[in-house]
Amino acid sequence: MRCKAGAAGSWGVGNRLFIAALAVMGAVVGGVVGLITMPAWAASLIGSDGATIAPMLEHVTPAVVNISVRSHAAISNPLMQDPAFRRFFNLPDAPEQQEQMSAGSGVIIDATAGLVLTNNHVVRDADEIMVTLKDRRRFKAKLVGADAGTDVAVLRISADHLSALSMGDSNGVRVGDFVAAIGNPFGLGQTVTSGIVSALGRSGLRIEGYEDFIQTDASINPGNSGGALVNFQGQLIGLNTAIIGPSGGNVGIGFAVPSNMIKAVMKQLVEYGEVRRGRLGIEVQDLTPELADSFDFNTAQMPPEGALVSKVLPGSPAGAAGLKTGDVVVGLDGATIHGASDLRNRIGLMTVGTSVALDVLRQGRHVMISAQIGH
Repeated sequence: MRCKAGAAGSWGVGNRLFIAALAVMGAVVGGVVGLITMPAWAASLIGSDGATIAPMLEHVTPAVVNISVRSHAAISNPLMQDPAFRRFFNLPDAPEQQEQMSAGSGVIIDATAGLVLTNNHVVRDADEIMVTLKDRRRFKAKLVGADAGTDVAVLRISADHLSALSMGDSNGVRVGDFVAAIGNPFGLGQTVTSGIVSALGRSGLRIEGYEDFIQTDASINPGNSGGALVNFQGQLIGLNTAIIGPSGGNVGIGFAVPSNMIKAVMKQLVEYGEVRRGRLGIEVQDLTPELADSFDFNTAQMPPEGALVSKVLPGSPAGAAGLKTGDVVVGLDGATIHGASDLRNRIGLMTVGTSVALDVLRQGRHVMISAQIGH
């Protein structure tokens, strides 16, 4: 959750609700309600109905939709892979197709254009996509574009009187921020759960190709995929995507694609129908003490974060720009690079021809290198 007011004493709504609730609990337990002076902001949040995020949800939930998908899949049977078996029983070479129905969630992000965000895996191989709004209106959707690398897809519906969510800044999200997850778990219909941000920048999970997940303990279950993760200002900060659990159910470990990654992907999907990824032509690794020794870094030279260039490909944009094996990329366009996956994600979301400024640590000295993203 991004707290817009950064002055001391100006807290986000989630923090205020929490402290307000503590104030009431303390008063009741101590039996001295009349002796406690409650802050004005806490009293205004509690009101006559108790502490609640209902007003925010009333504004947000009309923008979260249910998605139903009709597709066909080949019936898998190991015996059908044997040509002799097929000939003996006079069976067709092509496998039979079986109709399948699946469900997920989505988020209206542009009411005027009718653009709906969801996960790629929700609509992959779809023959027909139907979008159902909270007011129960149903519309056939057209796939604008999808990206398997980030598991983001954009749909378009033709409808009037739509509600859209505004995008928050996922770079401003902090561990401990309050969030709400909205979606269609198990096809039950629109459901809201709440929790906190448990971790940021999760990668290496082998869920998607480009991973920079927000982790949350807000309950996310099958059918929530493509639904909204919002802060308590009602802004979209993530797209619910995956869970980790022993039986496929929620155990408090859910993951969402961050909104800033979604913005970059969505822009290309709307413009091109696909993500046209560029490259620098380098192989990178996280800088560990063992790698630092192999590249002759001393303790004073080791940066706290960064991506070690382990190889520069011949004829690559990186080689033309002057990057060398053993360089450590610690910054990109003024932003800190936290590791190899961070650099890979950032470069992978840039279009061909984009110019970038790299802050490189070379032999203990900072060197600024300009490079152009290539094919």
